[in-house]
Parts: sequence; structure tokens; C-alpha cells
Amino acid sequence: AKDGNKVYLSPILDLFNNEVIAYQLSRSPNWALVEQMLRQAVNKLPKEATPILHSDQGWQYQMPSYRKILAENQIQISMSRKGNCLDNGAMESFFGRLKTECFYVQSFETVDEIEQVVHQYIRYYNTERIQEKLKGLSPIQYRTQSFN
Repeated sequence: AKDGNKVYLSPILDLFNNEVIAYQLSRSPNWALVEQMLRQAVNKLPKEATPILHSDQGWQYQMPSYRKILAENQIQISMSRKGNCLDNGAMESFFGRLKTECFYVQSFETVDEIEQVVHQYIRYYNTERIQEKLKGLSPIQYRTQSFN
């Protein structure tokens, strides 16, 4: 923001349909940001699910607390190789779209404005933004159609 403050986004993207299934915003890159995002995702999981959660090698993803939450919920850990952004291509692509569609076209006075735009964008991205790979559907439309 123009006032010099920052907003940090911690999302989880479902690779089945590119849906952002959980995310948190924070004004600092701390453990609470990641923990809240992770707990939000865990609450959405069906009991029988055994997902794989891929991340980069950031400090927060190497914490014992992070690994404990994953283990308690039968979530398998997958990490990018050090310095290899291609291993996390889907998330890199999402962040690229977010920046291009929201931040390169306008500037923001405050972090409150940024937070509002990110919430709106993720809602739009999940429910309306069509994707060629999803046969011209939005992530939620694709998931709904796939399970009917």
C-alpha cells in the first residue's frame, strides 16, 4: 500500500479444480497466518480424505507445529525442491494472475483496501473466473459438474 504497509496471503489451492479452498490474510508473515489457513482447510476436508499438501520450503512449512497439524489430519506433506519455483507452478500461476488482474492495474492507499480486493478476487476467482483447463468453467462450477 502507499502507506508502506504490507498484506500477506497464505492460500491453499486444490489442484483438481484450481479452487482456493482456504486462505488467510495477515499484516505480518507469522505462524498464526499459516495455522489459521491450515485449520480452515482441515475443517473443509471430508473425514475419509487423505490429501497431499504441497508447499515451498518456507520456514513456516518446516515448523513442528505445521507438521503436527498435517499428521493429525492424515495430510501427506510434499515440498518443492530448494530454489525450484517450477515445483509449485500452480500456486505461482495463481499469484501471477492475482497480481496481474488486481495489483498491476491499480494502486492502493491502505492495507484495508488491499485486503478487501483480495477477498473479492478470491470469491470471483472461485465462482466466476473461467479457466480453459476447466472446460470454460469456474473452479466451483467445474467441481459441481464433476460430482453430479
